[in-house]
Amino acid sequence: MQDLLAGRSAIVTGGARGIGLAVAQTLGLLGAKVLIVDNGAALDGGPEDPAVTELAAMRVPGAIGLAIDVAADDAAEQAITMAIETFGAIDLLVNNAAIELDARVGDGRREDFERVLRTNLVAPWALATAAVGPMRRQARAGRRPGAIVNVGSAVGLLGRAGRGAEAASKAGLVGLTRTLALELSDAMIACNAIVPFAGTRAIRAIGDEDSRLAAFRDGTVPLAASDVANLVAFLAAPQAAGITGQLLGVRGREVLAWSQARPAGSCFQPRAFDPDEFAQAMRELRPDFAGLADDVETFGDDPVA
Repeated sequence: MQDLLAGRSAIVTGGARGIGLAVAQTLGLLGAKVLIVDNGAALDGGPEDPAVTELAAMRVPGAIGLAIDVAADDAAEQAITMAIETFGAIDLLVNNAAIELDARVGDGRREDFERVLRTNLVAPWALATAAVGPMRRQARAGRRPGAIVNVGSAVGLLGRAGRGAEAASKAGLVGLTRTLALELSDAMIACNAIVPFAGTRAIRAIGDEDSRLAAFRDGTVPLAASDVANLVAFLAAPQAAGITGQLLGVRGREVLAWSQARPAGSCFQPRAFDPDEFAQAMRELRPDFAGLADDVETFGDDPVA
């Protein structure tokens, strides 16, 4: 297995710690050359520590580090150019870098909301934009087609009070994934999104004030980031050819295929607006309505570690 990804080149954003580091290490152990793009920022995007990126690169076979903020205007071009100049190609882009802020709607600041979007959504778009041209040219030249993996979150699919910015950015990432999969299908370049559960610093930072969240934390902490990395590595391997546009989850040893937005039912409204008749028609749809369970309630049971 050590040569499964031999000769392949990967970029992993947010690759200095947690899931990103596990992904970088797994790719490196499988033979890929890895560029770790990370500025060593805190969970909320606060003070940077570039040394974290340098240390991470030393822990990954065949890796180098680029200590920049992925949300910076020229970060995407820098990363793609560096990977191609150093490794000769770009085969895998893993958009993992993300920040999160706690603020309920009405309490948060617009600049903070926009900062989360820049890191979690605009940066993946910019990196994909910079990568697809070289990936297409490589495929036309006979190189095995590359892949893009976007790291989402259950919050982006199910929501959670106080996490509006994260939910909006990660939900947008799913739409971007689908669009990229459609646009790149002619070149057989895959694009998938994953929803990871692992005992990272984000999970460990959950306090005991909310017993529901604390129980979710305690159940998730034992889950290894390497399980998430294994799925990413598979999506980069030849055996994953043809898998694209999918939303996959990793919760310990369990791999989930998430359903994606599609009509669940239909009814017919009255020809002229009448709220009572409208309500009668809408009763047909109520069995198909989604409940308000958030990510913690949905995944509050014991995972398979």
